[in-house]
Amino acid sequence: MWQEKDNKLEQTFTFKNFSEAFAFMARVALVAEKMDHHPDWSNSWNKVHIQLTTHSAGNKITEKDRKLAEAIDRLNN
Repeated sequence: MWQEKDNKLEQTFTFKNFSEAFAFMARVALVAEKMDHHPDWSNSWNKVHIQLTTHSAGNKITEKDRKLAEAIDRLNN
């Protein structure tokens, strides 16, 4: 579930292991590159923490962030 916090949409995804987490990150990277909108994220073993904000709009949540969040959710289902 995406949460709005400090002008960012954020969520932590948990997987069975590092390989699944890394594969998810690779899929997200391809979608983000096509959308020309890139997440701030981190990975620790089986967890991927993603933050979305539009830097060019003054670090605010915009429609670009919401669309990328929806795309990420589709990848995780």
